[in-house]
Amino acid sequence: MRYEHIRIDHEAEVAVVTMRRPERRNALSEAHLRELLHAFRAIGASQARGAILAAEGPVFSAGHDFGDMAARDLAGMRELLAVCSELMLTLQRVPQPIIAQVEGLATAAGCQLVATCDLAVAGRSARFAVPGGAGGWFCTTPGVALARAIPRKRAVEMLFTGDPIDAASALAFGLVNRVVDDAEVPRETRALLARATRGSALSKAIGKQAFYEQVGRDLPSAYAYASEVMAAASQTPDAREAMRAFLEKRKPGFGKP
Repeated sequence: MRYEHIRIDHEAEVAVVTMRRPERRNALSEAHLRELLHAFRAIGASQARGAILAAEGPVFSAGHDFGDMAARDLAGMRELLAVCSELMLTLQRVPQPIIAQVEGLATAAGCQLVATCDLAVAGRSARFAVPGGAGGWFCTTPGVALARAIPRKRAVEMLFTGDPIDAASALAFGLVNRVVDDAEVPRETRALLARATRGSALSKAIGKQAFYEQVGRDLPSAYAYASEVMAAASQTPDAREAMRAFLEKRKPGFGKP
């Protein structure tokens, strides 16, 4: 697929997806969403060990592109939001860790992207908001990701007030993992991803899938599910190698996923 709104680069074993609509504040039109969906599906099927979601310009993403929405009827709006939801699900279904490199403002569905990624690093000047609560169209779908990333009362505060929060608040809320000087965001993003992708890629893929599956379950069901996954995973070549290496006091050698 030839991309118009994004670019994919490869840095060793890491895929870097960069949104490239700075003139539209990286607003998420249907075409833009479909390109992101295609790109991350391809990354999921690749040998990449991890991926970065970044953006050009001073705005990470302003959310949905109202120019692409205003004339849509109910069926058209359902189709657009279905594509957006499938992208968010895909970010958590692909086996690799996905990290958001947040430079600038992330609002509405842009904030949803940050909340959905497995990890996030933000610059000190970054801001985050789900502004629909202050207007006439509540940010209901961004709230799905937000409520699963930060405590309920913090999510409700952001959703109801629509007020932007600064990077320090996003860190305190748990929306991002690191806040660093703006110039350090790309470097720290890669440093965190390097730590998150070390070890067995197969083990990480199993673990990521299991995490998102168990986190929505009640406690007994979560333990039952996680126990079965961990028991089954203990029989994989990488798990057996990890045990042997520990007992033999040597560095393990893992295969490809």
